Amino acid sequence: MRLTSKKISNIAKKALKDKPEWKPPVGYKYLKDLEPGSLFQVGNTRGILIECDINARVIITETAEDDKTLLGKKLISAQTEVKEL
Repeated sequence: MRLTSKKISNIAKKALKDKPEWKPPVGYKYLKDLEPGSLFQVGNTRGILIECDINARVIITETAEDDKTLLGKKLISAQTEVKEL
């Protein structure tokens, strides 16, 4: 069987149409699903969500490391998997 450009195009359209729906693991949420002002935890880091569009603007309040540069306002992905507190 010979593949023509039309057949390849149809296969590509079907593959893009049937894309998987990604979900966070049980017990986690995406930052984009939280309300502004929500507290969250990622590993040993805790923070507060300020606003969320494509990226999320957050304030990191606690971290297990002693590095003070990790604290404060940060811009992270809205697709970050977090635990809501």
